[in-house]
Amino acid sequence: MYSDWQAACMSPATASSFAYSIFIQGLALGFGLIVAIGAQNAFVLRQGLRREHVASVVLFCALADAVLIAAGVLGMAQALERNSALARVLALAGAVFLAAYGWRALRRSRQAHRLEAAGGGSSLTWGAVVAQAAAFTLINPHVYLDTVLLVGSVGAQQPPSLRGWFVAGASSASLVWFALVGFGARFLAPWFARPRAWQILDATIGVTMVLLSAMLLRHAWVGS
Repeated sequence: MYSDWQAACMSPATASSFAYSIFIQGLALGFGLIVAIGAQNAFVLRQGLRREHVASVVLFCALADAVLIAAGVLGMAQALERNSALARVLALAGAVFLAAYGWRALRRSRQAHRLEAAGGGSSLTWGAVVAQAAAFTLINPHVYLDTVLLVGSVGAQQPPSLRGWFVAGASSASLVWFALVGFGARFLAPWFARPRAWQILDATIGVTMVLLSAMLLRHAWVGS
């Protein structure tokens, strides 16, 4: 990771390449956190299978994540500007959390899991569907730990002029994933029901998280 002064001194080609790498880092972290077997994904899958207010559900979940991620990065950045020593503490804490998350994903990859949407039920109104999406998205302490604290602390380590790229990458992961689950539900449902597919995915997530943890640990060790 580079300071904002170093980023400003880069050539346009180098700056574009660095911005792209930050976008990819945010994208990878976002995917690693959002791709999981949970109530929210099951709800989006169910709505996709029923073809019921899918666009509203996908947009709500993706926009909620984007707002929380942006708020987390902005809030953490302001906190780091007041206390420079906090940057290293957050980097170390983030590295430990990512390593633990990656280890859990690698352990999950050795077990058989599947994601299935509950069937049946009567048709719901648009308001009821959005209310359920809000509940699954916002009434969940893990969403704030993931987006505001973890993604926010990692994004705040980036140069101020390039933090937007990190936010865009992490937010894009949510949009792409929810769109795939919602609009591709009928095609992806058999894949979601295959334990082997989730084992491969968990293994990939585990390796990605461990690599991101190593990068964050290096940043904490050498400083900004």
